[in-house]
Amino acid sequence: MDTFLSGVELLARFDVAFALLIGSVGGVIIGAIPGVGPAVAIAILLPATFSMEPLVGLTMLLGIYGSSMFGGALPANLINTPGTAVNALTTYDGHPMTKSGQALKALGLAYGASFLGGIISIVVLILFSPVLAKIAPMFGSREIFLAALLGIVLVIIAHRGQTFAAGMLAAFGIFLGTIGLEPVKYTQRFTFGQEWLASGVNLIVVVLGLFAISQAFVLLNEPESAPKTQRIQGSMWSALKEVLRYKRIASVGAGFGVLMGMIPGVGEFTAQFLSYTYAQKTSKDPDLFGKGSPEGLVASESANNAVPAAAMIPLLALGIPGEALTAMMLSVFYVHNVIPGPALFQNKLDFVYALYMAMIALNVIVIVFMLFSSNLLIRIIRIPTRFLGVMILTLSFVGVYSLRNSASDCAIAAGFGIIGLILKRQNLPIVPIILGIVLGGIMEVKLRSAMARVKTPLDFVDRPISALIAAAIVLLIVMHFWGIIRERRSREPEMSHDHDVHDSQMR
Repeated sequence: MDTFLSGVELLARFDVAFALLIGSVGGVIIGAIPGVGPAVAIAILLPATFSMEPLVGLTMLLGIYGSSMFGGALPANLINTPGTAVNALTTYDGHPMTKSGQALKALGLAYGASFLGGIISIVVLILFSPVLAKIAPMFGSREIFLAALLGIVLVIIAHRGQTFAAGMLAAFGIFLGTIGLEPVKYTQRFTFGQEWLASGVNLIVVVLGLFAISQAFVLLNEPESAPKTQRIQGSMWSALKEVLRYKRIASVGAGFGVLMGMIPGVGEFTAQFLSYTYAQKTSKDPDLFGKGSPEGLVASESANNAVPAAAMIPLLALGIPGEALTAMMLSVFYVHNVIPGPALFQNKLDFVYALYMAMIALNVIVIVFMLFSSNLLIRIIRIPTRFLGVMILTLSFVGVYSLRNSASDCAIAAGFGIIGLILKRQNLPIVPIILGIVLGGIMEVKLRSAMARVKTPLDFVDRPISALIAAAIVLLIVMHFWGIIRERRSREPEMSHDHDVHDSQMR
């Protein structure tokens, strides 16, 4: 209880509370603007958070991360355009409800489900924190190395149909992390005699290039557009209370969000899919899904908003980010020499509690803000896309230059902006590159630390947790390849049938 009260005291500071308010409201606004999203906003703000205290900077970023999905539901419901990528499933049922004259109900269900999902997941995780505090010290260098490797494997496998591309991009990210001075003997690697590469490729420069600058290029290349919307009429409070009719769906969605958020590389999309599938299979009106089902809308929004809190578990307990946004937050920890991992739960549990209570507070702030501001946010949706592109590009280069006052960093960021644009045009994932850089660095440091006590490869799995993680890695790879083999076998009869039909037609 003393630790909990210490966390409350940390959160009650004026600068922390103000940062949380700015992040929460700013995240809603950013989420409501199609084409921006939390990754772009966090990437732009990262350089500014380095001059803040760790808790202040992290609460601001958490505010953006956790609240952007609330804002993203607004354009998803009203104009069939998700404000953030994870609101895509919301369009399936939210927009049909809007077209049938139920826009207020759709927004109320989306906001209410997001609030319930977020609160349920955070309460579960606060109760789970003492257990984590006991488990985290059992992770040594070998276990953290294997956990980081498991994260890489999960990220690659999660991109079904693109596993080869995801693997190559993750390997590219790992390679980028090796450029510059290596961490033990400080010899130069892959610098080719270029002094500007001696300090390595900065993670924030890569993040700003791949996410923010590439998105600016996308917006500048698209035709000018400013979506048209209509005002929302009626009481938002009454619409919010509608979600209580679907408490079971919201609770199950939050459960899927917690489970999927804790697994690196999985995240919101898998949680949403599982929640949506469960809701459809247990619904009395399964045919209504995709045509304006309130249950489908609740299932989607409750699952995606439960993920952010759960995604902090591997980050805080092991120092392993599960996706790009938590990877960006990890850099804030490192800049202030607050190292996530077992020691954080042992020595700074009040700091962990403060972060979780910040997420509860942001959900309350956002839901109150949404009660009164939906019609105001509708005006923000109408911002012209090319104006947004110019603003993002300007802020990105200002952020990059402010890191080290380096023109070389601006050039590198522009280069990665072009790479990001190409990847987006080819529908290839960007996240594996970021996680490759972060997890690759963790793997190298922990492997070198572990090698002092490892004589044979079997020594890596001579402890229960390391053996369990290694078994999970092997099992996942085997299951993935077995799934590919089964898929190919199921296609062969279809292909042979099509071939026979073609031969008979030729005769």
